[in-house]
Amino acid sequence: QVQLVESGGALVQAGGSLRLSCAASGRTFSTYTMGWFRQAPGKERQFVAAINWGAGSTYHADSVKGRFTISRDNAKNTVYLQMNGLKPEDTAVYFCAASRRMVRDVASAYDFWGQGTQVTVSS
Repeated sequence: QVQLVESGGALVQAGGSLRLSCAASGRTFSTYTMGWFRQAPGKERQFVAAINWGAGSTYHADSVKGRFTISRDNAKNTVYLQMNGLKPEDTAVYFCAASRRMVRDVASAYDFWGQGTQVTVSS
C-alpha cells in the first residue's frame, strides 16, 4: 500500500512558477512509476508527466513540454513537478499517482492516488 500526499499548490500569476511535491509512504516507493495528472472543473483528468522508478526516463504531455519538469528523490520518497511559465489554462487540481507497472499516460493503470492540490493561475 502506498499513501500519497501532494503539496505546493497555490494561486499564481501567469508566467509564474510553482513546485509541487508528492510525499509517499511505503518502503517500496523506489520501485513505482510516478505520475502527475490534473483535472480542471468540468473536464476529464489529464496526464501531465510521469517518471519511471529509476528516474532514467521521464515523459511529459505536449501541453506542458518545455515548461514543466517531473523529478523524484527516492531517498526522500518524494516526486516533484516543477512548473514554469504557468498559463491560465494550467489551472486545475493536480494529482500525484503511483503504479507498480511501466506506465505512462493511462490514468486507469495507476494503482494509488493522492487527494490533489489546487493550482490557480490568474491572467
